[in-house]
Amino acid sequence: MSQLSRDSLGRSGAVRIKRKKNSRKASSPAKGGTEAGFFGQIIIPSSLDYLPKVDKYVERKLRKLGVDKDKLADIAISVTEAVTNAVVHGNKNDLKKKVAINLQADSSCVEITIEDEGNGFDPEAVQNPTEEKNILKQVGRGIFILKSLMDKVDFITAPQKGTIVKMTKFLS
Repeated sequence: MSQLSRDSLGRSGAVRIKRKKNSRKASSPAKGGTEAGFFGQIIIPSSLDYLPKVDKYVERKLRKLGVDKDKLADIAISVTEAVTNAVVHGNKNDLKKKVAINLQADSSCVEITIEDEGNGFDPEAVQNPTEEKNILKQVGRGIFILKSLMDKVDFITAPQKGTIVKMTKFLS
């Protein structure tokens, strides 16, 4: 992984969770800080079997922060979609490759990054699922879903270096 150390994985190579609570006043996650918020990371093998653990982790953290039910649902759906894309399309279900989910939040916003170890892709090349020719396709709606539910979505890609999806949801 480009920004993460493989040393952060558990000995079994399964789920590893890092927690870091920050009570210092700083700027919001959207500006790089953690204003009395938290930072957490979970790393999973590239298997959809780990989606429930990711979902439970993210929802538990956001409930503790007091995120309202509707925004929590939007974030949870987006995380599930982004992790699914990382596992299936990025890492091609290769159990040797990992997906890292980073969660940073405070009272003003939630910022989540999902990083895979795949070959990268061009998000602009993904066809619009609302166009008539794509309406009946069973795939190709993930980016549309992310952009519909989150306030900001950025893709950082490089050939052979994986993809990082950075999603932000403003809480106020």
